[in-house]
Amino acid sequence: MARDSDKRNFALREDGNESSVFSGGTPRQAALKAARRLEPASSEEAAERQEIRLREKGTHKVHIYEAWAWVEEAPDDKPDWMPGDITKGNVSKKGVEHLDDI
Repeated sequence: MARDSDKRNFALREDGNESSVFSGGTPRQAALKAARRLEPASSEEAAERQEIRLREKGTHKVHIYEAWAWVEEAPDDKPDWMPGDITKGNVSKKGVEHLDDI
């Protein structure tokens, strides 16, 4: 597990605007967090794939992912505070883009 000092911040870019920031030790970890914010489908197979772009703060790199989310039943050994249905997400990296201007 990455220490807090090893975490990096990634801004979600939509139409040139940066609306949210996700932290993670790797770009994929931040992308998985962002994917869970998408509108979930009833199953992974039914989930609509959407492109998400995450700019690493302090750099001109934009990590591009295909992301999708779905709802599934929580495991039997879930803690008491966890709801019965949970949102899961997945991503697939498409590439990296370098911006001239932020």
